[in-house]
Amino acid sequence: MSASTLRAAGMVTLVVAALLGSAYALGRSLVPEHPHRDTGVAASVQAPHYGDQPPSTDFPGPPAGGYGGPSPDASLSAPNDARQADDSEGPYGARTSTGSARIALTFDDGPDPRWTPQVLALLKEYGVKATFCVVGENVESHPDLVRSIVADGHTICNHSWNHDITLGKRSPDAIRDDLLRTNDAIRAAAPDARIAYFRQPGGAWTQPVVSTCEELGMTPLHWAVDPTDWQAPGAAKVEAAVLAQTGPGSIVLMHDAGGDRSGTVEALQHLLPELLDRFQLEALPTGTT
Repeated sequence: MSASTLRAAGMVTLVVAALLGSAYALGRSLVPEHPHRDTGVAASVQAPHYGDQPPSTDFPGPPAGGYGGPSPDASLSAPNDARQADDSEGPYGARTSTGSARIALTFDDGPDPRWTPQVLALLKEYGVKATFCVVGENVESHPDLVRSIVADGHTICNHSWNHDITLGKRSPDAIRDDLLRTNDAIRAAAPDARIAYFRQPGGAWTQPVVSTCEELGMTPLHWAVDPTDWQAPGAAKVEAAVLAQTGPGSIVLMHDAGGDRSGTVEALQHLLPELLDRFQLEALPTGTT
């Protein structure tokens, strides 16, 4: 091949290469760039993990505040704090403190043939006295359990006839009839029982319900610690909440009826020895009225 032919072929090759390079550059310029991050995981795994987000606190409680506060004073949460809590008042003057350094465990909504005997057995095992806020229709159905509660030295509290959260909005006569009916059922089951307290269902206190229970010789009983065991969050959460919130003088709200209380029973197995190591526990006294 002649030199002139070789030169011509080389020129053609250079022109073709230049044209190809221009076409490649033009194509790249027409494609939007997406920065690539080498994470080592598939792209689908990088989607938001909603399970990692904080749970919603928008849980609707019962009317008028339901099973909410008041929240205990954070200064009382330290187990080694020997100071006595003051006898602070709750809604409409309802009692939230034992008035001493001792704490009181209270159990609502029973008696229940499945859960109440298990709670009573654990309390007896650890020598702890508590307060049971009983519902009239359950008392009427299970009078033997009321007798067991009283025989074991626990305090009885009236918790209305059928757990009517709106009881406080009814007329004074209707409130009085409800409370008296419940007291009559308690005394029919255990004639020697002293009924010194009333707890409004859901903590939905009103002035008429407070006035009526006081006229009947009962102290309105609220609480300082609510581990929300009524939501059945599981034993670990119930236990953690009680230990974190309870301080000297606390009245602790728990439940032995009204739903699946297996978590409460399981939590008590760990709570009772731990609380006894930190505090003295008591059944609320029945001679305060």
